[in-house]
Amino acid sequence: MSCFLIPKSLCVDMEKVLNRFWWSNGGNRRGLHWSCWSELCKAKERGGLNFRDMGKFNIALLAKQGWRLVVNPESLLARIYKAKYYPRSTFWEARLGTNPSYNWKSIYAARGLLECKLG
Repeated sequence: MSCFLIPKSLCVDMEKVLNRFWWSNGGNRRGLHWSCWSELCKAKERGGLNFRDMGKFNIALLAKQGWRLVVNPESLLARIYKAKYYPRSTFWEARLGTNPSYNWKSIYAARGLLECKLG
């Protein structure tokens, strides 16, 4: 989840598996839904169980990878990405480019979260 952008449909499927496990009555029988999923995803301090929204968690982990590129510009991965995708600019000014790797597309997609939080 921290390297690639997971499609929303796959995130929904993963949450369905968690739902079935949490709300099942054992075996294949359906159980009672004592609380809605959004309530279960709340922090424990606010009455939830701290379950993760898979899509948001995926974006957060990818933003963390982008932050590592900014904070550690001398790391091997940062130097490779700089040479390939933004040789004459910074991470913040980088473009997606032509034929980017799926990993770079994923980090690039999460860059907006970093810009939103820092800007």
